[in-house]
Amino acid sequence: MQGAFLRFYVREDHRHHGQLAWEWLLEHGSSLGLQGGCAVKSMAGFGHRHVFHDAGFSELTGTRIIEVQFVTAQAGARKLLDLLHREKLRLFYAYIPASFGVVNPDDADPPAAADGS
Repeated sequence: MQGAFLRFYVREDHRHHGQLAWEWLLEHGSSLGLQGGCAVKSMAGFGHRHVFHDAGFSELTGTRIIEVQFVTAQAGARKLLDLLHREKLRLFYAYIPASFGVVNPDDADPPAAADGS
């Protein structure tokens, strides 16, 4: 299938409507029917302010970054981005065109991309 790889970067303590933002993203991505998503806690990194965050510094609890990623059809990516605009949720993200599928699919899996990938 042709689609998108969406990746969002949120602080682990970032909340939206009282819920952790990474949980909110996964919940809403699932409810919108996106094909798959996950959240991964970073070990270290920096953002646009060039402040270094490292898992080893206990005084920075709550400042580490959670990467929330989705693989989905382009329509699903658009639905999620439209929802984020309506919710006025400010997040940094990457949108990467992607081909995806299942190796050795069964009848429950989506059809393969036209190019065989």
